[in-house]
Amino acid sequence: MSEPFDAVDVIITKRDRHELTDDQIHWVIDAYTRGAVADEQMSALAMAVLLNGMTRREISTWTAAMISSGERMDFSSLSRPTADKHSTGGVGDKTTLPLAPLVAVFDVAVPQLSGRGLGHTGGTLDKLESIPGWQASLSNEAMIRQLEDVGAVICAAGSGLAPADKKLYSLRDVTGTVEAIPLIASSIMSKKIAEGTGALVLDVKVGTGAFMKNRDDATELARTMVDLGTDAGVSTVALLTDMSTPLGLTAGNALEVRESTEVLAGGGPADVVELTVRLAEEMLEQAGRGGQDVAAALRDGRAMDAWRRMITAQGGDPDAPLPVARETDQVLAGGSGVLSTLDAYAVGVAAWRLGAGRARKEDKVQAGAGVEIHAKPGDAVEQGDLLLTLHTDTPERFGRAQAALEGAVTIAPEGTDVPRTSIVLDRIA
Repeated sequence: MSEPFDAVDVIITKRDRHELTDDQIHWVIDAYTRGAVADEQMSALAMAVLLNGMTRREISTWTAAMISSGERMDFSSLSRPTADKHSTGGVGDKTTLPLAPLVAVFDVAVPQLSGRGLGHTGGTLDKLESIPGWQASLSNEAMIRQLEDVGAVICAAGSGLAPADKKLYSLRDVTGTVEAIPLIASSIMSKKIAEGTGALVLDVKVGTGAFMKNRDDATELARTMVDLGTDAGVSTVALLTDMSTPLGLTAGNALEVRESTEVLAGGGPADVVELTVRLAEEMLEQAGRGGQDVAAALRDGRAMDAWRRMITAQGGDPDAPLPVARETDQVLAGGSGVLSTLDAYAVGVAAWRLGAGRARKEDKVQAGAGVEIHAKPGDAVEQGDLLLTLHTDTPERFGRAQAALEGAVTIAPEGTDVPRTSIVLDRIA
């Protein structure tokens, strides 16, 4: 069959800084998905997008084309509104785990389609798979049943959602085009819109441990994604949140599950609680259920009850002991004073090297591996104090993990004022 457009013409249009038409965009996404546009041609177009950008209309059409490459989920049969959260990924970011059951307490269904970790950022599914028996894969029918019965589900996205994105994502990874904001935004939002949620809260991380290292880029990404959601009829808001220091006191799969259950039990680190509560308030507001005392549901056990039902519904045993790594190593304070920085990226890389993450999609992860944090910026420390505990089943990994942490910790003189910044930096709606 003859094609209505030529891939080379489309590439040249964007190379020469012109706008692509809606028809060109729909064709190129469809043709790439069915193999009529070659990988090297899509690579060239992705690079042209990275260098020359796209208008709001182009990004919106690109996202719509990716959505129409696959199926769309439909939650209209549910008796309650739906709301979802997406984080751009960070170190120790376990908020999805306490957040989904917390929002479900207030009669809003949370269809949280999540992914696995790659590189220094952890994946929600890897964390939950450290719970004995828990299953990540559900059929669409089972997912809708669980949303009606329990109110929350965290599971793997089916392969039918935005297949164009899966293909393009792999290509961007090996062609130096991952950082293109139009492509990041359309990748995230095509899956979230196809997922069929009525309301969406975006947690856009900024800082050393985040994908976006500076605030301007993070703001541009957040604005682009909010616009895409709005254009597609999904009630969308974004929070810009700080990821210069790891979130909470753990980075690693089973370690983060343990910390999440502490939050659900009314305890846990203050920063994780603060962000979980704020995201829950935003999700409820977007879903038309605002004005609730969200923190009370963590204190009084309602969120924990919803968590136990959610884990049990997916075959997990919420009472089973979590895996523990066989070996530990320590990082001690080299001097006395005030801990002024703890670099999130370095902690993420250390956790990854200990076995908590993967370098390639097919790698296995160690459930018990990771980093436990004993002091955060602003805390007073004495020379020789325990700062970090490293966990792994394979002690030969300790050397490379320790190397990743060189220069990650800064200790300022005693009496130095280290301001504790708010975790939420901005709100974009």
